[in-house]
Amino acid sequence: MADSLPSGPPSDPKPATATNSPEEATTTASSTTTTSSTPEGPTPPPVQIPLSWPADSSLTLDWIQNLISAFDWSSKNLPPAELPAVLPVSVFDALVLTASKILHKEPNCVRIDDCNDNSRVVVVGDVHGQLHDVIFLLQDAGFPCDDRFFVFNGDYVDRGAWGLETFLLLLAWKVFLPQRVYLLRGNHESKYCTSVYGFEKEVLAKYGDKGKHVYRKCLGCFEGLPLASIIAGHVYTAHGGLFRSVSITPSKRSKGKKNRKIILNSETKPLSLGSLEELSKARRSVLDPPWEGQNLIPGDVLWSDPTMKSGLSPNTERGIGLLWGPDCTEDFLKKFELKLIIRSHEGPDAREKRPGLGGMDIGYTIDHVVPSGKLITLFSAPDYPQFQATEERFKNKGAYIVLNPPCFDVPEFHTFEAITPRPAAKPYYDYEDVIDSDEELDLASMVTAT
Repeated sequence: MADSLPSGPPSDPKPATATNSPEEATTTASSTTTTSSTPEGPTPPPVQIPLSWPADSSLTLDWIQNLISAFDWSSKNLPPAELPAVLPVSVFDALVLTASKILHKEPNCVRIDDCNDNSRVVVVGDVHGQLHDVIFLLQDAGFPCDDRFFVFNGDYVDRGAWGLETFLLLLAWKVFLPQRVYLLRGNHESKYCTSVYGFEKEVLAKYGDKGKHVYRKCLGCFEGLPLASIIAGHVYTAHGGLFRSVSITPSKRSKGKKNRKIILNSETKPLSLGSLEELSKARRSVLDPPWEGQNLIPGDVLWSDPTMKSGLSPNTERGIGLLWGPDCTEDFLKKFELKLIIRSHEGPDAREKRPGLGGMDIGYTIDHVVPSGKLITLFSAPDYPQFQATEERFKNKGAYIVLNPPCFDVPEFHTFEAITPRPAAKPYYDYEDVIDSDEELDLASMVTAT
């Protein structure tokens, strides 16, 4: 994320010459390629529109490729309000219902252990509704398949003009290959963020009188998205990152009355890192992860940021989550026998305000290098944000990571440029005056579902 809370075969990669940080320059275990992503010509009209849901509810690769073609074509040839002519509400309902049933059954932290010597795992950071860049990324990395896993690290919607199409495309891949495609939650998959940064208005503009229904179904699907993953026992991925321990002093009932209200006895204790067991028990089905109370882990996982200062402290800049230093990265890796943390959550606009940490000009930074491994921030939305209030754009590249056997703990970086030109589009939020989510969180606007 860069905010705060308030078509053809893959191109041949070219070696990258830029280095990102002193730590990165001395890292020999990682490799980087960069790829040009300018299309050679216009995509032909889709073969089939409107799309229909398969009679047996089983998606195929052909169905998904037609979905890609239809979304790409409609983004260039139709006004937003005509999206139902491409994807009718009935098809939307079937897709989201099928995907939601799969997602809600997954644990808070999914474990991807069925990798073998023929497998590759692709990790993707924030994409923020930049549909055409996502289509390119999928083509460049190679579509998900039996030996190619994908882990998407959240923030599918908001800021970009095609958040709905992007999210639905990834849901289709999840339905098609549920054991090969993993969709984690980002902080923008929430009611608060989508009401501020454009997704809600986007959905209403595209589906008209059915827009509230479509938006409500998307929110319900967001609640089912897992919070984190562990890949091959060595790599932890989550949108924001680490989280606190939330141990609670046992509560007591007053004697004499059976139904008297229970009062939790929460003692103020120094912040400490949480455990994977605590992560597994957190209640993730909330529209807006809380910033107070006892269910703090979802907010930490989605909103926290690394820092170069040692220790664990509240993330006062965002108003939710934590800041953690290299010592915490080392403790977490060592305690759980991990080698690598891959998180996202910060684009070029956020990183220019973060002294001591690398910029996001090539789509990733290596933030912490510690004895047990590394912490990486990965951002997959190039030339972000799509709508900028300043004349000078960041012009950042996007990146994705490929993890290879045998241990899947050595990141192979692939950087790419934004698809140009982007189809003409209007923003769905006031990008010039909207509160910057990296500065101050409008807590009063966040209503936690109970």
